[in-house]
Amino acid sequence: MLSSVGKLVAWLLTGFLAILTIFFNMYLLLVTHRSYRKKHKLNPADFIITAIALASISQQVLTYLWQTIDVIDTVCRISLMAAILLVLIFSLKLIIFWSTAFLTFYYGTKLVMEPVHCYTRIQEAIVKHVHTVLALIFVSGFANCVPLLSVLTYYNGTSTEFGDCGSIMPTDTTGLAYFFYYVIISDIIPGIVMVKCSISISYHLAKHLLEMKASSNGAHGPKLGTQMRVIKMTLSLVVVYICFVAVDIYTQMTVVLMRQNTLALTILFASVYTTVSAFVLVYGKKSYWKELIASYNLFLEEYPCFSSMKVEEFDTLIHEGS
Repeated sequence: MLSSVGKLVAWLLTGFLAILTIFFNMYLLLVTHRSYRKKHKLNPADFIITAIALASISQQVLTYLWQTIDVIDTVCRISLMAAILLVLIFSLKLIIFWSTAFLTFYYGTKLVMEPVHCYTRIQEAIVKHVHTVLALIFVSGFANCVPLLSVLTYYNGTSTEFGDCGSIMPTDTTGLAYFFYYVIISDIIPGIVMVKCSISISYHLAKHLLEMKASSNGAHGPKLGTQMRVIKMTLSLVVVYICFVAVDIYTQMTVVLMRQNTLALTILFASVYTTVSAFVLVYGKKSYWKELIASYNLFLEEYPCFSSMKVEEFDTLIHEGS
């Protein structure tokens, strides 16, 4: 159970995480927009990252707004608005998860060379229609969360001190079934896709490294350059997702099955995930990361007292293709 003080702490933490998330995702949007102005097109990976960034920014703004209502409106005077915000937040969360899974799937398809068969042809067909797939993800994300309005409890009567306005507390079998359906489509299925792709990438990476080492007779270690950084980014996204899903499912279970008002924690952990994943996406592109570090150091040069906080820059810059 969260007290009013606990909710206030969660609200402050969410605000701090929202600032970081918006900063990293706005940086991604600005860099991809500059790339678009130069090339007059976006490669599929940048297009997917742009969609994730937009959804993440929107989710953080709505999350902070819901947390604000939850802290201020202790008697649930605007509980319907809080319920609608929750539906939008859970819709955007589903969109972010599926878009991240699609990004992992895209990199897995591009980095892993497999024999041509029916499955690989389906993969190639999906990757060729990135815009259509993302449009379907966005539409299905909102469509699958509309029934939440019938599951949400606009006023939680357990206590006005500890209650969350618009808590997800199904009162019948249909509502409980929908909740499990939502967890499966939003947490478990994207996780299966990401784990499958990460295993495939890891296996073929190990195989490729062994082949490179054998061909060089151990004279020097194999180097993959930019590809290795993208692989690290993809695997890091999968690890972050798995850690978050474990916590997310547990907190949602405490709300629905144990009837505890810990929805603010669920929202807070979702903010943590969007912040960390945005950082991983920036770090995964070496050109993006190097430019961000250079801008950061340039900013600190204006304030000599912060010179000790500078980050070491690398001399070589690896430009990435599509």
